[in-house]
Amino acid sequence: MEEVVLVDHMDNEIGVAEKLSAHLDGSLHRAFSIFLFNSQGEMLIQRRASDKYHSSDLWSNTCCSHPRPNENLQAAAERRLYEELGMKTDLTWLLSFKYKISFDNGLIEHELDHVFVGTTDQEASLNPKEVSEVKYISPEDLKLDLAQNPDHYTFWFKELVDKVIENYPKQ
Repeated sequence: MEEVVLVDHMDNEIGVAEKLSAHLDGSLHRAFSIFLFNSQGEMLIQRRASDKYHSSDLWSNTCCSHPRPNENLQAAAERRLYEELGMKTDLTWLLSFKYKISFDNGLIEHELDHVFVGTTDQEASLNPKEVSEVKYISPEDLKLDLAQNPDHYTFWFKELVDKVIENYPKQ
């Protein structure tokens, strides 16, 4: 059973819940999102696997998930990046934000999301249970595609991408 860390609006831990239960009742919980860039400044995005319980087959940031109870947030981000994409790189915390969205299948994402960024030119090794494909894309091409095809991307990615691009330290 996978558990998530429940938090208040200031990110103080207030308990744990089974992951699906938290997504059914919309409990605010801790999450993280990773945005990787290559040395040319292109962002690595992933298409979520088709059997994900929400937002399947949509393009999103490099990786995202939840820390386990009693797991350091940085360590959780590094662990999940390796589990999903077989990648290891230095990650830097960039910002946090809160969001809540309801999906057609009755699930609710209500997350306090910590955003990490990093730079790498590594090739990804995809975990097919999580990711169906990846690609590097320039910020300019990404913004154009987001404008033309917003329904091809996850909600949280659309909410975050401009903030990340604006605040990511240029190499």
